[in-house]
Amino acid sequence: LAVDRTLFAHRATETVGAHPRITLVREEVTRLPESLAVIATGPLTSDALAAELAHVTGRKHLYFFDALSPIVSADSLNMQAIFEGSRRDEGEGPYLNCPLTEQQYDRFYEALISSERVVLRPFEQAAYFEGCLPVEEIARRGRLSLAYGPMRPVGLVDPRTGGRPFAVLQLRPENRERTMFNLVGFQTSLKFPEQERVLRMIPGLENAQFLRYGQIHRNTYVNAPAVLDQVLRLRARPHLFCAGQLVGVEGYVESCLTGLLCGINAARVLEGREPVVPPAETMCGALLRYLRETAPKDFQPMNANYGLLPPLLAPDGSPLKGSKQERRLVHRERALAAMEGFLSRLSTA
Repeated sequence: LAVDRTLFAHRATETVGAHPRITLVREEVTRLPESLAVIATGPLTSDALAAELAHVTGRKHLYFFDALSPIVSADSLNMQAIFEGSRRDEGEGPYLNCPLTEQQYDRFYEALISSERVVLRPFEQAAYFEGCLPVEEIARRGRLSLAYGPMRPVGLVDPRTGGRPFAVLQLRPENRERTMFNLVGFQTSLKFPEQERVLRMIPGLENAQFLRYGQIHRNTYVNAPAVLDQVLRLRARPHLFCAGQLVGVEGYVESCLTGLLCGINAARVLEGREPVVPPAETMCGALLRYLRETAPKDFQPMNANYGLLPPLLAPDGSPLKGSKQERRLVHRERALAAMEGFLSRLSTA
């Protein structure tokens, strides 16, 4: 699932700029529009527009610090210490794996938890997204927290030893040419010199050249259950839809999904028709339900996941039994049937 971000951004920009029905205006928006619009300002909404959103919603906008993983150059890796493979496939895969013995892991762990981090300013609050915690935050939860987390070796066998390593750091291609690799799950707020010192203790990264250091950044989003309705309109300004990470979703697909739904519903409103909501049995509808029904005090940004879907029930009303794979297939069939019915109604409503 590696994405060449530069190529992706270039093609998206070209497509939008060349579309005959889109007028592209390159200037900062500091005030919310008075007419129907979709607000999709991404995770780094400007201070001026964020302040406007806070004023309109009647509450201070929320934010957390999201952490980025370092990226290293492929030609600086020690491939003698690395093997290829994915957890769910046999043989070679898109990932490179840096295996650690228990002794190597312990040395790395001690260095990590004692390393220097970037110090937040007094008025900043480090409220990290649980699914994207800095690796040093995970490490502080216990010695084996990494070995059972982002460095878990499950499903990986080192072909040189025939055994499973004690822990593994996976590297994911960052571009199609595989000249850059991302340290999977290694989001970090360590100071840059510390990142080099500590991460080069991992076998295979002894001489790693860092193309991008890990860092933290602010991610601005609205408290969706408190300020948005079921179709992602601002309750205080019903002519304004919100989409993307601004509504509290995480991930490319999830962000695109909210934009697609807002676009469909904005068009329906312009045509004098009622907005629509996908069925809760689909991932689309389940994610929207999370944004709508979560208690505002507990709200956190969310990725698509099976836990959002309504439970599967047997004919007698009891929980459906079966393996995880079997239950996921049932989820899939139920979602496809629900979506097919929804699309059929959508075309006539």
